[in-house]
Amino acid sequence: MHIFKKKENNSCCKTDFTKMNQTEFNKDASELLILGSGCAKCQKLTSSIMTALEELQLQIPVRHVTDFAQIATFGVMSTPAIVYKGNLLSYGKVLSVEECKQLLTQTFRKDTHE
Repeated sequence: MHIFKKKENNSCCKTDFTKMNQTEFNKDASELLILGSGCAKCQKLTSSIMTALEELQLQIPVRHVTDFAQIATFGVMSTPAIVYKGNLLSYGKVLSVEECKQLLTQTFRKDTHE
């Protein structure tokens, strides 16, 4: 019996996602949040977002939120999801690179006009 053994990373994709405390993120911060468990769909969305950011030559930090209590604070019931400045941009589906580019272009066009 290994009760006190160090817990292994058993996420489906073996990615090291760090959990954030409620006070560790600011809903007004200029970063993209990827909300999800770290599963294959979350990884695919992350890949699409990163490719879209690179193709659009945008330097926006991307952060993962894997704690479902924190994900719920955004009102998300299905993941993966994308949040920017506290605004839910997409949830429940994996966007293609082209869809991510459209979403990012619309989002940052609005952001620069505010």
